[in-house]
Amino acid sequence: MPPTLSIAIVCRNNEQTLARTLDSVRELVRDFGGSGGGVVAVDSGSTDGTIALLESHGARVVRSEWLGHVRTKQLALEACSGDWVLSLDSDESPEPDLLSSIRAALARNDPAVAAYELNRKVYYRGVPLNHAWQPEWRLRLARRGACAWRGHDPHDVLAPIDPGARVRRLAGTLRHDSITTFAEFFAKQASHSRTMAASLHAAGVRGSYARLMVSPAGALLKQLVVKRAFLDGWPGWLAAASTAASALMKHAVLIELDRGRDGGPKK
Repeated sequence: MPPTLSIAIVCRNNEQTLARTLDSVRELVRDFGGSGGGVVAVDSGSTDGTIALLESHGARVVRSEWLGHVRTKQLALEACSGDWVLSLDSDESPEPDLLSSIRAALARNDPAVAAYELNRKVYYRGVPLNHAWQPEWRLRLARRGACAWRGHDPHDVLAPIDPGARVRRLAGTLRHDSITTFAEFFAKQASHSRTMAASLHAAGVRGSYARLMVSPAGALLKQLVVKRAFLDGWPGWLAAASTAASALMKHAVLIELDRGRDGGPKK
């Protein structure tokens, strides 16, 4: 018998992007859902058509308050009962080449492999950014019980519980429709930067004027020079700028948190 597969998703008011995500894995669920598999979605209070969309695709919906990126995704992972779990964001969808690789991996069901990394690629206006942020390997397909979500909100990381576990990579593209407009994306980056700064501050990281000066420039140069984001045209330039802006905001907020909310030294 082939192994069963669960698809773990966390969502809240993601009707606009979730349809593509659910449609992209429909055949995987049909062929590998089996007993205990299928789509499991943790919803944190959707008020749009997200719930109806999930139910129309036969998903099992778990309602929960928002626990943060790491804990909510862990809740979704633990709610799955398939032999393998494919963890997806509500704006991610495997392209056909990646679907073929996932099918092959499930068919092999290699007992020596605990998880697989997938290359996530941002799409803007239906066109992939082939250089900005590339490659972006994300561990997303894992044997159930072999991995757990970690990291600092909002930068969650799925990682093997056993540091020595074998992780392989699959060919193909995990499409990421995270940018509707760059104006909205910059606002989202600002929110994520505040969350990241708060997480780092709680972990004992303190603000640094040196990092405030150097980190944004380094992030911009990495994207434009190392990744060659300029080859993606003007969207590549804006993608690089968003990375620099995110670094700037994160370190600025860290300094404010370190100095106290009133702008003065903490007592």
